[in-house]
Amino acid sequence: MLALLRSEAQYRGLPSCVLTFEPHPRDHFARLAQDPQLAPARIATLRDKLSELAACGIDQCVVLPFNEKLALQSPEDFVAHGLVEGLGVRYVLVGDDFRYGTKRQGDYAALDAAGAMHGFDVARMQSYEVRGLRVSSSAVRAALNRGDMTSAAQLLGRPYAISGHVVHGRKLGRTLQCPTLNLRFRHWKPAASGIFVVQVHGLGENALPGVANLGVRPSIDPNDVNAGRVLLETHCLVWPNHLGEQGGYGKIIRVDLLHKLHDELKYDSLEALQRGIAQDCVDARLWFEQHAPSPVNTRRQTTRDRI
Repeated sequence: MLALLRSEAQYRGLPSCVLTFEPHPRDHFARLAQDPQLAPARIATLRDKLSELAACGIDQCVVLPFNEKLALQSPEDFVAHGLVEGLGVRYVLVGDDFRYGTKRQGDYAALDAAGAMHGFDVARMQSYEVRGLRVSSSAVRAALNRGDMTSAAQLLGRPYAISGHVVHGRKLGRTLQCPTLNLRFRHWKPAASGIFVVQVHGLGENALPGVANLGVRPSIDPNDVNAGRVLLETHCLVWPNHLGEQGGYGKIIRVDLLHKLHDELKYDSLEALQRGIAQDCVDARLWFEQHAPSPVNTRRQTTRDRI
């Protein structure tokens, strides 16, 4: 879809632009209903979403804050104020299930009619399938929820990844002989959770093998420095000596989650936790021996994605 948008933008001599929302609309309605379970699991941070759009060659991205005012906006007002006045659109490309405006009243037919009225063209892209499965955020969430990282990578066209700045934590990993690189996942409900075999990019020329915990660390005091928030804690199986003990802090890294080992576990003691971590490292090394990642399954963007 992004490749088609870029192609059309180049043909028309216009910048390509993606319009998205933050937070997710269902997050907003979950808060209104005071029912957190209505909120969708978060696949990517806003940072990762914007980074991937840039990697796909999109010129601009507009992030609209999804609030009560926007939720109550009629389809006609959304087109007139958001698309025409705000963006000056000349061409709009949407998916086959696109809806807009309050109570999802607007559909493709309404948008097409609005385009004829305001002087912009409208196109709709039909569903895209991979091995008979429709590619959608729901399908990606389902794959991540069941820990099927292979299916998630097939749907995404790349390994599932999380990126960000390495932040200071409790530094308990050093005590356990397992120092970690900590990334905060701002949303409380990540689409994936558990212990994963990973690759770390951004600390040197080559990716580093590792094992990571994505979650709330049930064996650690929730009142610690992380305050019970979701963290991606990554231990590199091989640490570059030139970085030194403090070499990772402040760096922007990307962690590819390649394979899920198991769900988060609650250990009765730090000694039991240390034994569990050691076993995870053994299992991660064994996985790498059996599934050495190749350029085929670690690519960032395929020819298919570029069309």
